[in-house]
Amino acid sequence: MIKVLLADDHALLRGSLKQLLEDTGYIQVVAQAGEYAEIMKAMTLHPEVEVAILDISMPGKNGVDVVKVLKDKYPALKILMLSMHPEDQYAVRSLKAGASGYLTKNTAPEKLVDAIQVIAAGRKYITAELAESLASHLTEDTEKPLHTSLSDREFQTIRLIAAGKKLSEIADELNLSPKTVSVYRARILEKMRMKTNGELTRYALENGLI
Repeated sequence: MIKVLLADDHALLRGSLKQLLEDTGYIQVVAQAGEYAEIMKAMTLHPEVEVAILDISMPGKNGVDVVKVLKDKYPALKILMLSMHPEDQYAVRSLKAGASGYLTKNTAPEKLVDAIQVIAAGRKYITAELAESLASHLTEDTEKPLHTSLSDREFQTIRLIAAGKKLSEIADELNLSPKTVSVYRARILEKMRMKTNGELTRYALENGLI
């Protein structure tokens, strides 16, 4: 029996989906929620939940942000996004946040059941349309310079590192603690797939960052 949490702010839709899923005989809706706070409460009360079906647009918190919170708190939880929004708007963001699948609400009922079975087994559920979108997104990512993935603070930090500033000097200039600057440096190296300040400096010079 697959234990499911059903989260949507429309009670009628939740009722219909609950009936549809439990008619299968192997899916049980053990909890329901209509907003973010109820989702978190339901997960606390029902730790046996294996699959959470979440709407993107719910009161309290954006669905993509909810995915991040849930995956951080419950790493083993499988999440299926069910939304009125087309796949090209939120699907990639949802999967990057940690969701295992994304379906629109006009999807045929049997696809929803299939998706739950697939992600409950630990796999991703990807429609043909979403696969195409993901492929396009990956292509776009590979064409972007590495530094475009940096946050504003990280971008400031790499420029100062490349300018030859010491850790303490960077901390003073950015009004941060040396420990915080060290964390930024570690993140930059990870995102840039580099290991030393020398590599960062060379990259910054070659790409006109300083």
